[in-house]
Amino acid sequence: MLAALSICRCSFPALHLQFVVPGGNQPAESPFLQADNPISVAVVGVGVFGRNHARVYQELQQQGEAVRLVGVVDSNLERADEVAREFGCRAFGSVEQMLTTHSEIRAASVAAPTVHHLAVARALMQKGVDVLIEKPLAASLAEADELVQLAATYKRIAQVGHLERFNPAVRATIPLLTQPMFFEVHRLSVFTPRSLDVDVVLDLMIHDLDIVLSFAKSPVKEVRAVGLPILSGKADIANVRLEFESGCVANFTASRVSTERVRKLRFFQPHQYVSVDYGRQEVLVFTVGGDKATSGDPTVNPQIKVAKPPVTSEEPLHAELRSFLHAVRERSAPMVPLEDGRRSLALALEIVTAIREHGKRVGLPTLPMTKD
Repeated sequence: MLAALSICRCSFPALHLQFVVPGGNQPAESPFLQADNPISVAVVGVGVFGRNHARVYQELQQQGEAVRLVGVVDSNLERADEVAREFGCRAFGSVEQMLTTHSEIRAASVAAPTVHHLAVARALMQKGVDVLIEKPLAASLAEADELVQLAATYKRIAQVGHLERFNPAVRATIPLLTQPMFFEVHRLSVFTPRSLDVDVVLDLMIHDLDIVLSFAKSPVKEVRAVGLPILSGKADIANVRLEFESGCVANFTASRVSTERVRKLRFFQPHQYVSVDYGRQEVLVFTVGGDKATSGDPTVNPQIKVAKPPVTSEEPLHAELRSFLHAVRERSAPMVPLEDGRRSLALALEIVTAIREHGKRVGLPTLPMTKD
């Protein structure tokens, strides 16, 4: 059991990135790529997350998207070979090896453990490769800032992998937003020996932090948090209360040691209560008042109308990678830029600090320090 707990998203003990290059290896590029010219892509880190990126790239290609999965990278060559065979591409043991032999690669997903995001993305961007970096963006704010600067310096398309932004239920909710004043969010998962390089706030809760920040559109005024390690050396369950300068309040509960899987966000705003089920990709809207209740099914209370906005079901990762490829092809701003990833990371790290300080006050075991 203890051995299993040491496993991270993928085996990436060494990335072999002992090189610095002054410029890109790509030919001078026009502002736009030809629509029928496939974008050559790669995936760096093929644990659970990375394998799914490889799968979706292949599925997009089969569906007619102009994309071609060239290779996958993992320092665990057995894992890389297995994924490469599964999805019909080449396996590499290091980013350096891949870039040396395949200069045609234009874009890559970075799904290595968080501590390697900066090194991997730096190597790719210096070689002229656009990047989608899985969440959390980096291991520290200093590293996140360097990633933002690298993208600007090398003029790269750089997107952060906040997957729930592409959930059809979230997209259907955006037009409903007026003045959200109270959020209640639950994200519960059963324990799996992955992503143990970060705690539950950076592993799971950060999805919802990103969504609520984008919905509330107000700076955070106060953070209160408690968390506990259960099956790992980091916080596996956490509860957080945020107060925004607008007066909005948000409560978050995240757990990776639950007996059930729950991913729900609920919020209240004047005349409305909105419930979003990430997993079912469903939205329910309860509206109170005569003028506001012009549509929907009546309830036992005639003043309350219930509506279920139409949601076109789609795997969020499909939508996310299609959006990334569109930004690469059009040289347009990505839907979730690195600055958004930096903002969510800053709040998550503030929460981690609040959890640690709360633990000290009440005499709980000290949690490992997180870099700022």
